[in-house]
Amino acid sequence: MSRPRIVIIGAGFAGYRTARTLSKLTRGKADITLLNPTDYFLYLPLLPQVAAGILEPRRLTVSLSHTLPHVRLVLGEADHIDLDGRTVHYTDPEGSGGTVAYDRLVLAAGSVNKLLPIPGVAEHAHGFRGLPEALYLRDHVTRQVELAAAADDPETCAARCTFVVVGAGYTGTEVAAHGQLFTESQVRKHPLRQGMRPRWMLLDIAERVLPEMDEKLSRTADRVLRQRGVDVRMETSVKEATHDGVLLTDGEFVETRTLVWCVGVRPDPLAESLGLPLEHGRLLVDPHLQVPGHSEVFACGDAAAVPDLEKPGNYAPMTAQHAWRQGKIAALNVAASLGRGDGELRPYRHRDLGFVVDLGGMKAAAHPLGVSLPGVAAGAITRGYHLAAMPGNRVRVAADWLLDAVLPRQAVQLGLVRSWSVPLDTSSPELARVMGGPERQGESDDPVQRNPGDRKLG
Repeated sequence: MSRPRIVIIGAGFAGYRTARTLSKLTRGKADITLLNPTDYFLYLPLLPQVAAGILEPRRLTVSLSHTLPHVRLVLGEADHIDLDGRTVHYTDPEGSGGTVAYDRLVLAAGSVNKLLPIPGVAEHAHGFRGLPEALYLRDHVTRQVELAAAADDPETCAARCTFVVVGAGYTGTEVAAHGQLFTESQVRKHPLRQGMRPRWMLLDIAERVLPEMDEKLSRTADRVLRQRGVDVRMETSVKEATHDGVLLTDGEFVETRTLVWCVGVRPDPLAESLGLPLEHGRLLVDPHLQVPGHSEVFACGDAAAVPDLEKPGNYAPMTAQHAWRQGKIAALNVAASLGRGDGELRPYRHRDLGFVVDLGGMKAAAHPLGVSLPGVAAGAITRGYHLAAMPGNRVRVAADWLLDAVLPRQAVQLGLVRSWSVPLDTSSPELARVMGGPERQGESDDPVQRNPGDRKLG
């Protein structure tokens, strides 16, 4: 009897956990294939620390080949799933096509930047979903501070040192908090014109920062940001973006060269391409994470609308915590469907363990097990949580934190990621576009023509 073929699409929190758990459950008695654009799992919650120069990029990456025994890694992006033929068609990093067949399929494609029909945003803003975007933002912010310090015109200096972040959820709040500390450390080496300081703005249409969290934590984050000088504006967003700045919904025009788009995420378009029932772009599944009508297909993570059994009528939120847990349940149910274990499918149930938001330095907002913690205690809990949750690189991350506490940060431009290579409107935020690729044919890489610091936001 041939071994069952299991294909997992995506190596985010859900896909990685599925692959790791299945590898242990099957013990080499199944052919497990993991299809992913990169050869690593990315620990997204610490990405703002890469943009702020605290952590080196590789600290957040966990090698798939080294940590997933008995799993075959295929580099590529899924283009089409043939449900009748039980095959997945994909394109590899060099543009060649391929096909993998399956007996069981786990769709864990994740999510991409959420777009809104606001003029100029797609052209002038950058998202924050992958390493290329974080590396670009670090270079860009460094460049703007250095150019501002050398500028003779006060207006130009002010515009370059104004950084606008849209979206006061987890990501946007952490980007603004860490970004403010990062630029303050830079201006000590590159003093600006007398009386001028870097200005960070955090915008959201919600009534408060971190609207999805407990109000106490929201107030803690709001207070820390305002004390540091972050211009927090609730019930305000961007009406239009131009190469000179952004027009806000309250009518004010803010001159800036930086627009960071953190308004949320949307499911990967692959889920929609299947032509199956959706819930706001997410593939509908039953409590066992199976796709109705296709018992051989499972879905989890941001791409799946998983019923919330704790809140009937609702679906589990699109968070890393849920994706990680769903990945384990998906693996157990895939194994059970193949006759492994007791053969019984398990429904996905969860209990919130709390939330943590890193605000930079030793400041954080934490709500572990329903207990609200402010200040240093929250900072310690937050960092401890991340070290425990990371599937690798814990010692390296802890070492970077220690070095950051005792040494000044290095702020230099590496120039590895250009503005055009990390567009906001992309289905692959984990990959930087490459010159000569199909999206960029005929476009110039001349630094004078394409200097993002002078010609456009972001």
